[in-house]
Amino acid sequence: AEEITAWQNRPVDDVYPIMYVDAIRIRVKDRGVVTMKAAHLVVGVDVEGRKHVLGVWIADAEGAKFWLSVLTQLRNRGLRDVLIACCDGLTGLPEAITSVFPDTVVQTCVVHVVRNAMRFVSYGDRKKVAAAMRAIYTAPSVEAAETALGDLEKEYGRQYPGAVDVWKRAWAEFIPFLDYPPELRKVVYTTNLIESINFQLRKITKTRGHFPSDEAAMKLLYLGIRNISTKRGGENGTGTQGWNQALNAMVILFPGRLPLH
Repeated sequence: AEEITAWQNRPVDDVYPIMYVDAIRIRVKDRGVVTMKAAHLVVGVDVEGRKHVLGVWIADAEGAKFWLSVLTQLRNRGLRDVLIACCDGLTGLPEAITSVFPDTVVQTCVVHVVRNAMRFVSYGDRKKVAAAMRAIYTAPSVEAAETALGDLEKEYGRQYPGAVDVWKRAWAEFIPFLDYPPELRKVVYTTNLIESINFQLRKITKTRGHFPSDEAAMKLLYLGIRNISTKRGGENGTGTQGWNQALNAMVILFPGRLPLH
C-alpha cells in the first residue's frame, strides 16, 4: 500500500507532448453490493517518445469534478503543460482539461469513433461503410472531411442514422486531428497504446470476478502495470514509432511549448 501511495504521488515531467486517458471496467464490492466501477489510466508520452503510466484512479462515476481532481493532482505533482490530450467519451473530461490546462488540444480517439459508429452497421455493409468513414479521417482538410461526412450521410444516413450521429457528436473534438501532418496523425490516431495496457490489465482483472474493495483492485492493477513495464524492459524503454517526425511537427504547431534542451 505504501509503494502504491508513493507511485501515485511521485513527481512527473513538467511537459508531456501527448497524454492518453482511457478506462477499464471492474466489479468491486461496495457497502455489501457488487457494483461496476471504472479504473481510469492516464499515460503520458514524454519528449523522448517514452510512455509512462502517470496514475490510476478508480471512480463510481465520471464527471467534471472527478476529472478536475485528477488533473489538479497531476499539476501538483509537477505537470504544467500537455500539448494534445487523447481521450474518448469520458464525461466532463474535456471541460476539466480546458480548465486546468487551457492551451491543451483535446483530441477524440478516431478509432473509438469508427468502432462506435460500426456498432450500428450490419455485417454485410461493414466494408463499404468503413471505406466511406476512412475518407473522413484521411481527408486533407476540415472542408474535405465535411464533404466526406456529407457523402456518408447521403449514402447510408437513412439505413444507419446511428452511425452518422456518432460522427456528428464527436465532430468538435475530432477536427483538431485534421490540422496535423501525416507524421503526427499516425501518433495521435488512436489510444491503442493505452488499450494494449488495458487489454493486459483486463486479462488479470476479469478472472477475479469481483474485488472486495477499491484498495484490493488498486493493488492488482498496480502490480499488473509494474509487470508490464518490467516485461517491456522498464517503463522508460517503451518508445513510440515515428516519434521524431511527430516531434518535429509539434515544434512547428506548438511553438515555444516543448522543452528541447
